[in-house]
Amino acid sequence: MPDRLDRARSTGVLAVLRAPSPELALDASEAIIRGGVTGIEVTFSTPDAPEVIRELIARHGDAAHIGAGTVTTVAQAEAAAEAGAEFLVSPGTLPALTRAMLDTGRVVMTGAMTPTEVMTALELGVDVVKIFPASLGGPSYLGALRGPFPDAPLMPTGGVTPDNLADWFRAGAVAVGAGGDLANGASIAASDWADIEQRSARFAASLAAARN
Repeated sequence: MPDRLDRARSTGVLAVLRAPSPELALDASEAIIRGGVTGIEVTFSTPDAPEVIRELIARHGDAAHIGAGTVTTVAQAEAAAEAGAEFLVSPGTLPALTRAMLDTGRVVMTGAMTPTEVMTALELGVDVVKIFPASLGGPSYLGALRGPFPDAPLMPTGGVTPDNLADWFRAGAVAVGAGGDLANGASIAASDWADIEQRSARFAASLAAARN
């Protein structure tokens, strides 16, 4: 039986996408996928996020791993799941919201920073604990969390770059979330798709090197 996290593990990098319009979100996603990163977390900071998710799945099917991020309400979780999102990501771990996310049957990733928050997320039964903002502690902090939580699936988000990507995986990340260093807001606003594609290519190359 396949593991629920097989897709996240094989994808390795999830691009945390925030865009000012659905059209720019779709164009940015295409540039990211062309560059070699095939995991896209369409955040609810993006207008009409469920429609963007639905369109990306229609275009790419299983060739891309498409989910929803910045899920902060039950209605958002349900809308994303209905659109076909494969995974749901929340910046924090609220019990009622987390249970609603789990009820969708999708892979659920909720945010935590402290050991207590990690324990709360694990007790609720999430698939992945998103360590956010991971930039506060760096890879060494993720490694320290491995002491009390050796088997917990941890995904750092924030502060992940092509230069330190291997360090995060060595510290025990199951996957990483990459925001501004990959789905750069200024480049998206300027429709600079060549820059977005190049950023994605650097992440994809770093991921391949880390795995080797």
